[in-house]
Amino acid sequence: MIPGLPLYISVSFIIVTLITVYLFYRASHQSDITFIVLASWLMIQAVLSLKGFYTKTDTIPPRFALLAAPALLLILLLFITKKGRIYIDNLDAKQLTNLHFVRVPVEIILFALYSHQAIPGLMTFEGRNFDIFSGVTAPLIAWLGYEKKQLPGKALLVWNFICLALVLNVVINGILSAPSRFQQFAFDQPNTAILYFPFAWLPACIVPIVIFSHLVCIRQLLRNN
Repeated sequence: MIPGLPLYISVSFIIVTLITVYLFYRASHQSDITFIVLASWLMIQAVLSLKGFYTKTDTIPPRFALLAAPALLLILLLFITKKGRIYIDNLDAKQLTNLHFVRVPVEIILFALYSHQAIPGLMTFEGRNFDIFSGVTAPLIAWLGYEKKQLPGKALLVWNFICLALVLNVVINGILSAPSRFQQFAFDQPNTAILYFPFAWLPACIVPIVIFSHLVCIRQLLRNN
């Protein structure tokens, strides 16, 4: 864990991560395989980050690439395989849209990490991170678009594309400000939080779930149209 960081920040992030996983589990109609995969992945990343695996930052490729790469590869496999596409098309789009509300507490926690010199300011809403827009608007979009059905599919598509771009912006800035041989930003206060438990779960779990949720909704909306 990050030395000197108040415990409540770490505990808050653990709670947010578990809520994110639970909401995705619900969107999968409480699929057993979904629960097993997510729970196993969280445990693997918890063990690695607690053992300090990611704090060695001079390797090529950077070790922190292992936080997100397996999850992103799984997303790719789901989209290119028949069984994967069946799984995707059975996910609950309304629940996946509501899930994005977790981005609000994530942004608050990121600001707390910035205040304790664990991430750079550019990763917060005071810098280049506008992702809080996605979290604030998600419940309204889910209600109007899926509950009341007052938003056309094109409006839902636009919202998903915008919010997907916002999270990708954060991802790129996070990667380029993390301590490695490829670092481009924030040399005075780099993105070190993701190297430690529980914040390794951000790129390993929360971000892939958020990206996947947008891609699923986009696919479903395009198929419906």
